[in-house]
Amino acid sequence: MEVDLTGAVWRKSAHSGPDGNCVEVAFLIDGNVAVRDTKDNGSGPILAFAPGEWDAFLAGVSVGEFRRG
Repeated sequence: MEVDLTGAVWRKSAHSGPDGNCVEVAFLIDGNVAVRDTKDNGSGPILAFAPGEWDAFLAGVSVGEFRRG
């Protein structure tokens, strides 16, 4: 998926530590959601998700689908 990152406002969780080992998310104008690794300072790869994909991910997180073990 190709996305337009023009005007993207990147956010990271308030629970992120000071070491920069976290991810940032941007909710884009077209409804897509972009995710990147903070430690890459904006130069690394960016994952893009359609709104339905993002909603499914959040639903899985809320029910513990991605817990280890």
